[in-house]
Amino acid sequence: MKDSFKTLLAGVLVTMVLFITTAVHAETEASPDSKAVAERVEELKKKVIGLNRDLFILEEDLLFPASTQFAVFLSIDTGEFLKVDTVKLKVDDDIVASHLYTDRQVTALERGGMQRLFIGNLKTGTHEITAFVEGIGPDNRAYKQAATLAFDKGTETAALEIRIQDRSSDYQPMVSIVEWE
Repeated sequence: MKDSFKTLLAGVLVTMVLFITTAVHAETEASPDSKAVAERVEELKKKVIGLNRDLFILEEDLLFPASTQFAVFLSIDTGEFLKVDTVKLKVDDDIVASHLYTDRQVTALERGGMQRLFIGNLKTGTHEITAFVEGIGPDNRAYKQAATLAFDKGTETAALEIRIQDRSSDYQPMVSIVEWE
């Protein structure tokens, strides 16, 4: 379905470009006033950009309908006990996302940023999400931790957050997955 929709979109855009080219060519032959032609071309370009935006929104709605949409975000709270290197996300035994972080990205997350790690479709029912976090932990040692959450996906959009937090009670990082309400 995705390929046929993309083919349709490409055909529509090619048709619009051909239409604009033909209209500009016909207008150039009909009137020698190049300023009027340039204004008309600008109007047509604006219309094409508007149509392209509308087609993009339509494509998003078709590919990710609200009833099956599923998103996972990542946040880091403080980051004193763990410097994140990689995060992998597994949904129902399939790895759906994997990300290797740069120092700049880790700094942004530690300052309160949030990353959309995954967006996709998930059918209604019970699912199991597992996040694997690797990095440099306390005493500059390699650190690996996983967190798992079983949750029920309803007919609404579902959003989860992988939270990496410092646990000062034992000077260790803690990874958890939280379902947004």
